[in-house]
Amino acid sequence: MSTKKRILFIATEMSPYLELTEFAEVINKLAIKSNDTGLEVRCIMPRFGVINERRHRLHEVVRLSGINVSVDNDDYPLQIKVASLPNARLQVYFLENEDFFKRKQIFHDESETWFDDNALRTIFFCKGALETVKKFGWPPDIIHCSGWMTALIPAYIKTAYKKEPVFGNSKVIFTVGQNTFTEDFGPDFIKKALINANIKEKDLESFKENNNTAMFKGGATFADAITFGSDTIEKKLTDEFSKVKGKKTVPFKGWDSDLTEYLELYNDLAGK
Repeated sequence: MSTKKRILFIATEMSPYLELTEFAEVINKLAIKSNDTGLEVRCIMPRFGVINERRHRLHEVVRLSGINVSVDNDDYPLQIKVASLPNARLQVYFLENEDFFKRKQIFHDESETWFDDNALRTIFFCKGALETVKKFGWPPDIIHCSGWMTALIPAYIKTAYKKEPVFGNSKVIFTVGQNTFTEDFGPDFIKKALINANIKEKDLESFKENNNTAMFKGGATFADAITFGSDTIEKKLTDEFSKVKGKKTVPFKGWDSDLTEYLELYNDLAGK
């Protein structure tokens, strides 16, 4: 039996597949560095329609087929594809759904209009990622979430999924990044995000403003540790989360960092 500590990266973006901010390259380097230092690594991200399936050699994982994700009283089929990260022996799993991710734009259409289903897309991705891990039967020691689209995952693990054995020993890290949109998810976002009976509206109070800053605030509130992934972070977030009692924080150390601070955090949380 493997004694390697397991780390799962759940990210909105990751080089070379999708680069929306500079942190996409950091996630790539972190995954490779974690793998090279003896951690067992897997990655999950959305399979947006702009990600070229042929170029990146994605193929369907048949053994993981058959998952349906329930969001806002509707069921959506989840297809899972996988690719090997270039120059590394580790796998990246892509969550695909025709309704949410097939379109050739990310969060805005050709005229820069915010998609009105971005709330549902976010909830689908977060719940789908956790259902995928359950299907793996692969209990992660560390789950590192990055990108505002992953922000519900720390909350779900501490509420809706707290009784799931696969997450029983998982520590969650959330990276607070730069704001990239000015729109909001609408007044019913929290109600839609209540994915099962183990989570209540009051649990998601930190998300109540339904905007980019609120997503980062909510993710950071529920995480076991916080990192800062940009030099242009909303001041109210740095003021609130730079030093939180009982919660490990890692400041942003520049784009030329060797990322040692992350590896030290992973090993610390994983109990090495």
